[in-house]
Amino acid sequence: MREYLRKFMLGRYGPDQLGIALIILSFALSLFYAIFAYLPLLLLSYTSFGLVIFRILSRNIYRRRMENDRFIRYWWPIRTKTLRFVANIKQRRTHKLFKCKKCKKTLRVPRGKGKLQVTCPKCGEKFYRKT
Repeated sequence: MREYLRKFMLGRYGPDQLGIALIILSFALSLFYAIFAYLPLLLLSYTSFGLVIFRILSRNIYRRRMENDRFIRYWWPIRTKTLRFVANIKQRRTHKLFKCKKCKKTLRVPRGKGKLQVTCPKCGEKFYRKT
């Protein structure tokens, strides 16, 4: 069976980041349909899942790769900002974050150390802050 699937997928595009995102979207839409029972949500869910299957089985690898590259170009900044925001929230228990007045770089200082002289590693600006 494994050999049959390997031969079948030979020359086809296969899964990628856009496909995974569409599967997650399809699953979320089907959950919303289960909650709200709004038929267009179910149709959108089936459509997005059908698009995933089409993309995986497609033999036009160049076009699918271009679609995935376009998706990553728009998705990556959103993902990076979200992950940075979550990391900052986790760090707020143990560290305090300051912005350098000169170069606007974010500086991280441990909490509970009293009044410290903070030196910016980028521009060398020194200032005092209470932690």
